[in-house]
Amino acid sequence: MHTFAAWCAELEKHVTSRYGIPVVTRDIPDPLTGDLNGAEIHIDWAVTPEQRLFLLAHLFGHTVQWNIDQRKFVLGRPQRLPVRDDLLPALLDYEREAAAYGLTLLHQAGITAADQWYGDYSACDAAYLMHYYRTGEKSDFRSFWRDGAGTLTPLAIPPFKPARRIFRLDGVVI
Repeated sequence: MHTFAAWCAELEKHVTSRYGIPVVTRDIPDPLTGDLNGAEIHIDWAVTPEQRLFLLAHLFGHTVQWNIDQRKFVLGRPQRLPVRDDLLPALLDYEREAAAYGLTLLHQAGITAADQWYGDYSACDAAYLMHYYRTGEKSDFRSFWRDGAGTLTPLAIPPFKPARRIFRLDGVVI
């Protein structure tokens, strides 16, 4: 039986060795628990192994997006709240695509027993973000959790070369 901590170690090793993307553990300023810049993934030192596994997979998905499509990089920048209704479908697609790349990454690393958990976590994350984008209100993340809510289909990871851009919080005053 694998634990989240063991899966994190396997996934981090895979991300680093196969894709050349360093994973850095550090203090990430609130409200984020992880950040990326297109070439590195940074995760807050205080997250649980469960949160870390999700962040590793999901932020890898965004890393892929940022390196293959300039429009996805722009979409991933901090949004002005409340977000316009006409932009919400694109943001939801952006999150779902990142989750699908993350699921493929998990499978590449041999982690196949976490599909439903990862799908549910991704659905919770998307529901939380949509609420936040609409209201600007930071609610309890877990209040958006629904068992069995997430079904993801892995998405083939296209060839890409990690390129350093900027962290999401660079230049943003909170």
